[in-house]
Amino acid sequence: MNATTNLSANTQQFLDLEDKYGAHNYHPLPVVLKKGLGVHVWDVDDKQYFDFLSGYSAVNQGHCHPKIIAALTEQAKTLTLTSRAFYNNLLGEYEQFITGYFSYDKVLPMNTGVEAVETALKLSRKWGYIIKGIEENKAKIIVCSSNFHGRTIGVISYSTDPSSTKGFGPFVPGFEVIPYNDLVALEKALQDKNVCAFLFEPIQGEAGVVVPNDGYYKSVRNLCDDYNVLMVADEIQTGLSRTGNMLACDAENVKPDILILGKALSGGVLPISAVLASDEIMMTIKPGEHGSTYGGNPLACKVAIAALSVLKEENMAANAEAMGKLFRDELAKLNSPFISLIRGRGLLNAIVIKHTNPDAAWELCIAMKENGLLAKPTHGDKIRFAPPLVINEMQVKEAVRIIEKSLDVLA
Repeated sequence: MNATTNLSANTQQFLDLEDKYGAHNYHPLPVVLKKGLGVHVWDVDDKQYFDFLSGYSAVNQGHCHPKIIAALTEQAKTLTLTSRAFYNNLLGEYEQFITGYFSYDKVLPMNTGVEAVETALKLSRKWGYIIKGIEENKAKIIVCSSNFHGRTIGVISYSTDPSSTKGFGPFVPGFEVIPYNDLVALEKALQDKNVCAFLFEPIQGEAGVVVPNDGYYKSVRNLCDDYNVLMVADEIQTGLSRTGNMLACDAENVKPDILILGKALSGGVLPISAVLASDEIMMTIKPGEHGSTYGGNPLACKVAIAALSVLKEENMAANAEAMGKLFRDELAKLNSPFISLIRGRGLLNAIVIKHTNPDAAWELCIAMKENGLLAKPTHGDKIRFAPPLVINEMQVKEAVRIIEKSLDVLA
């Protein structure tokens, strides 16, 4: 078994530039992309690929969606940034739009996903002290093992992934880790009167698309209500139609107390994130206590309104549901001895590779790249498949044929 990749001199020069001048904190597939449209991307040698990563679900609406690009370019010519030292003419409109869209009282706009997570953590603690009455500096937030919420010091303080934590301590206190999808452990943890919030991913993406048991979201909601604890859903990767509903929690008609969004909130054109909550929670933070220079900038506001509008106008959640089922069914038909598990919801899916070679998932991704499909392993033996939500039936079946052909490399 050996997946080989022949790199052109053109491709190699770009890899060499990054290797020489960039930090070595990523291990990308050896492909250099220059263009994207819809479900496809093209490399510097003009080879076309299916994009089955979608910028880790940031490009749900498809690469360079015309409505989103039009909003971006139009606003970029007018006004891009004011900071929050002044008002701008788009922030209020955006805040009204997104709070109405998701049925929350207030939104706090940020930029990157991890900034939104940090914002949610601060809101949770503030609410715990001011509303719940927890003794100062005693607030505790419950999180799940195998979580991924970003890479700041605060967020990796409760990571269980050694590659995220080794050499970065000491860490921030105030977190308790319990197993994911374990309601008994959750209820036990919530009995601590100092617990202010439970932060979780509705589906654990980086862990390999781990989907909890049916009824998990409703049970989490009920337990949080019972113990007066905030339910905080990190829907940065699972939200915005990716899993076949607008939000993954919608599958069980559950509304979190704090909703964290990012990635596809911009359709992949610039960093935009948001934290939504009730007045009771959001108004615990006062002027000067939290903020962001770029958060709520007019360019982001215009783009986010367009990106959210596109999701509904083009029924992307319904398409994700239908195409995701088709994709899993077609993969199952392959009956490959090298695929031990197929799992997912909507168009957030993964396979677990069964092979004696610990690098088999990487080798398969190299083979798929050679055959015209881009995907990336996560946690060694798992490969996530998450194409843009504009993918159609013919494209899904063509992609599965590429995966089938590529599996030969593992024989």
